[in-house]
Amino acid sequence: MINDNSHFMSYAISLAKQGEGLTAPNPPVGAVLVKNGKIISEGWHKKAGGAHAEVECLKPYSNPKELKDATLFVTLEPCSTYGKTPPCVKRIIESGVRKVVIGAMDPNPKHNGNAIDILQDYGVEVLSGVCNVDAENLIAPFKKFIIKKLPYITLKLAVTVDGKISDFNENSKWISCKESRKEVQNLRKRVDAVMVGANTVRRDNPSLYAKPDVNICPWRIVIGNNIPNLSNLLNDKYKDKTIVMSGNIKKIVQELAINKNIMHILCEGGGNLSTQLIEAKIVDEIIFFVSPKILGLDGLSSFNFSNLSLKNAKELSFTDLKKIGEDIMIKAKVKN
Repeated sequence: MINDNSHFMSYAISLAKQGEGLTAPNPPVGAVLVKNGKIISEGWHKKAGGAHAEVECLKPYSNPKELKDATLFVTLEPCSTYGKTPPCVKRIIESGVRKVVIGAMDPNPKHNGNAIDILQDYGVEVLSGVCNVDAENLIAPFKKFIIKKLPYITLKLAVTVDGKISDFNENSKWISCKESRKEVQNLRKRVDAVMVGANTVRRDNPSLYAKPDVNICPWRIVIGNNIPNLSNLLNDKYKDKTIVMSGNIKKIVQELAINKNIMHILCEGGGNLSTQLIEAKIVDEIIFFVSPKILGLDGLSSFNFSNLSLKNAKELSFTDLKKIGEDIMIKAKVKN
């Protein structure tokens, strides 16, 4: 049964991922309803203010007798308080489901464990911690947003094998291969904001929305000043999703979290911005797209640190590695 639980929870997690970048300030959540070893319904949280995953999943069923032998799998502890929607525990209890399997607990101390207590009080069996690592990774941006009032920051870098992000003319098109660039488009779909420095805007005039364009655009954050008036970011159909800011980088991202409900930022900036974020100790992960090219001494470096020794070097922990086209994609957590 443990393997069955993992199988159904993994599928619920895959459903939840469809909501990444669309649910802020709520987390992405997936749910599946299982009876006699088969999935009979599924749901995922599609947007903030909309039905939660559990409600979507239970929607086809109104007779509690139908679900007395069913199990509800949900990636995150169900909500237990009223917000824009009624608490999901209320709907679960009314549904007749007698067993609930949970992936991750609600990180909010005010809610953590409440749903389990309520469900058990009503005679519902609860099992938690199934596929916990994957379920926790799914809500990592939400967890940081709730606990620290800061967005989760993913730093993306396309680099040569000797760590350069552009040549001596500051030309970076294209270090990475087309397959890597396609993967970056997928990353943009999963975040609430894409961030670059003003120099990147002046040099590359990017658009920063995911392509192909599906009329959904993350916030586009520019750090710095002197943005050309004719920049794409200030003139295209998503110009209202562009924010230009300058100042202390930690205060900036905290303001974005509090005022814009931005939970996850993908930073695609150059060496200056990457260094600022690392030094502020607010980067959570780095994704390197490593190209089999060498640019040598006068290529521009990924970071602008100086006077670092092996004793005080910035340390990472590799979490994933895979080949994409001609490149290698390396994911790493930052050891702050």
